[in-house]
Formats: sequence, structure tokens, C-alpha cells
Amino acid sequence: MISTMPDPTAVNDMFGRIAPRYDLANRVLSLGIDRWWRWHLVRGVVKKGPKTVVDLATGSGDVAFALAGTLPPDAHVLGLDFCQPMLDRANAKKERIRGGARVEFQFGDGLDLPVEDNSIDALTISFGLRNMEDRARALSEIRRVLKPGRGHLHLLEFSQPRSWFRPVYNFYLRHLLPRVARLLTGDQSAYDYLGDTIESFPDRPRMADEISTAGFSMVDHRGLTFGIVALHVARA
Repeated sequence: MISTMPDPTAVNDMFGRIAPRYDLANRVLSLGIDRWWRWHLVRGVVKKGPKTVVDLATGSGDVAFALAGTLPPDAHVLGLDFCQPMLDRANAKKERIRGGARVEFQFGDGLDLPVEDNSIDALTISFGLRNMEDRARALSEIRRVLKPGRGHLHLLEFSQPRSWFRPVYNFYLRHLLPRVARLLTGDQSAYDYLGDTIESFPDRPRMADEISTAGFSMVDHRGLTFGIVALHVARA
């Protein structure tokens, strides 16, 4: 059974607090590797040639901007998030980022997407599914808006690392990451939460099963950086 996530109001407030330093924290805490992870995601989307893309849980818009800067000019990218301070950050970046003007940002809840049925070629979500109150409902909503038989889900999310690397990674999550995050953002609790959700999130095969259960087909997955991140791609 898919467990529910923490209170969405608390999650919203948490991301609102860290929004001003969110990008800096991502770069430092991942040692810059987060750019490489997102590059893999964007490359996979571009290979399928979508014309309409939704970037769900877009945050400060990094994936949405990368997509807009790589896809053909006639492609439309919509970034959705339910945290207004994050959307404010994304909109503030539009003018100085290549392709930024081609991205539309809009308030959107992953459990009730403001998107028509069967209308989207691709939906991306990076490090956001963990924060959904109900993963099964979120996956169902994603499938609803994708074009049947043609639309694809591209999911980038933390996962469970290889067994030999797990002790090192867990030590980092529990002891180093929260302390560094406190220095960068002033909010250690947000990154204690990050560690908790990462440790409890399904590994790649179990996440693939959840995606299949939601009605997707041709579910593919692979691990990145010793398995600490997983990229799942599935057809609606």
C-alpha cells in the first residue's frame, strides 16, 4: 500500500521558507550533481519530441527552463507548483535564462491538476513525488492528463542506493546534510524532513510497480550516482 505523505500545508510552508536559498542549497548539498541528474531527465524528454510538456512540482523552474531551452520553439512548457514563493522565484529567473520567456508558470496542485484530460505529450516531475500527500492519486492525475498511448511520464526522484554505498549515504543524510543546510538556509528542519522522506521512499523496482499499478505501461528505470537517484520513464 502507498503511504500518505505529511500534511501538504506543512510541506507548502516549508518550501516557502527555503525558497530564497533553494537553488544555492541544491547546488551545494548535491555537490553540483543535481544539474547532471536533470540533464539526463531533459535529454530523455527531448528524444521523444513532445510539443506540450508539464513540469510538475517545478519549484524554482530549473527543469522547465532546461526543457524550453532545448526543445524546438513550437513546444510549450508549463511549470506547475503549489508553493507560491517557489513560483515567484521561478518567474524572477525568466528574464535571465535562455528560453525563459517560453515557459509559463502557474499554480497547480499535483492531486488536482489544472490540465485537460488526454492533452499533454510529456509530464516531468523532479524530486517532487515524495512530497505528494497521496502518490497513488498523484500518479492517477498524471496519467489522466497525458495522451493515451503516446504521452510519457518522466520521473526523477531520490531512491535507495546500492548496498555498499548505503552506510556512507545515510550518514550524510542524517548528520552532514542537515547541518550544512542550516548554514545555507537557516532551516535545518526542512532538510531533516528531506532525509526522512528519502529513507522511506521506495526503491526503483517498487516505484516501478506503483507506476504500473496506476495504469502506465512500458515502465523503464535506471539508477544514477550509485543508485541514490532513479529516473523512471513510463507510457500512459
